[in-house]
Amino acid sequence: MTALPDLVCSECATPYPVESLAWRCACGGVLDVAEFDFQVDAAALRRRVPSLWRYAEALPIEVDPAITLGEGLSPLIPSRSFAHVQLKLDFLLPTLSFKDRGAVVLATLATRLGVRSAMVDSSGNAGTAMAAYFGRAGIGCTVYVPESTSPGKLAQMRAHGATVELVPGSRADTAAAALQAAGRPGVLYASHVYHPYFLHGVKTYGYEIWEQRGRTLPETVVVPVGNGTMLLGCYLAFRELVAAGLAERMPRLVAVQASACSPLEQAMAQGLDAPELVDAGATIAEGIAIAAPPRGKQILRAVRASGGTIVCVTDTQTAAARRELADEGLFVEPTSAVSFAAVRAAVDEDFDSVSPTWAVAASSLTAGSVVVPLCGAGLKSFA
Repeated sequence: MTALPDLVCSECATPYPVESLAWRCACGGVLDVAEFDFQVDAAALRRRVPSLWRYAEALPIEVDPAITLGEGLSPLIPSRSFAHVQLKLDFLLPTLSFKDRGAVVLATLATRLGVRSAMVDSSGNAGTAMAAYFGRAGIGCTVYVPESTSPGKLAQMRAHGATVELVPGSRADTAAAALQAAGRPGVLYASHVYHPYFLHGVKTYGYEIWEQRGRTLPETVVVPVGNGTMLLGCYLAFRELVAAGLAERMPRLVAVQASACSPLEQAMAQGLDAPELVDAGATIAEGIAIAAPPRGKQILRAVRASGGTIVCVTDTQTAAARRELADEGLFVEPTSAVSFAAVRAAVDEDFDSVSPTWAVAASSLTAGSVVVPLCGAGLKSFA
């Protein structure tokens, strides 16, 4: 077995052995995976398994055949509504969301380290993914979720054998409860936000876009953003592809938030380096209702480095986009519809024309090639 890359603080550069089960630096900074050398063998891809593990060199851990469910390589299809848009169907992954990409990596890591117990906090999809993969690995898993979490997601977690802790209040209250419980000896805090191995699983999404488009990248990728795991994963992939000479340039990343909870959009509009805490209003896009994203500074840096921006859409626009996607044969949860809603708003010019972020986003969202992720299945939500 190859050595596992260690973790390093994004703020003070303090290193942490991955075996330590550290999930945050003593200085309070979030951790990243230390840089490791790799080169994806592009010529060999045609002969490889049709899963995210086809990009084995780019991942920090080797596949465990006993844990993988064949996750990854979700379809990339043309949109019927927009000729310039392709839709990537990650809601077809084993637990019906893109979170499987990171969950399988964390469950594989936990098995490699001999961990017997894990915990996670989630608005739903990460919890269902962790429950499934840790259950498959034979590792006990406790999931902290808001008590308002969709019944379908709760049923899915319990079906996989997870212990579900319902937390009164907001998503932020759930995160706070989990942080109080995190750090117990021998227990992996399998956080899709804090543990950076998760992001490296998610980055396979970006590699797949590149491969499925004939080894080219689109002009724009539109991503729903709460904690930012999909956006940061895509940014990692696109940066690596450009650095390896496998792509000429990085796509513009347009992040989309719900107008009821948009700390990152507000920070982008005001030119801030970090988001300020906002009140999280009620929204049907429960998966991105994050008032204080721990990786907020990294999200803002990544979006700016790509030449993109961050916008928000209303629940009315999101609900309409969800219905439009259903007319295309694609039933997704509301959170998954926000990116499609942003494209619709740009095409119809149904946005605040004085918004500094929309002024930048409109041209990116109507560019010649745009990829929109559909991240979670509609049966997970009764909204």
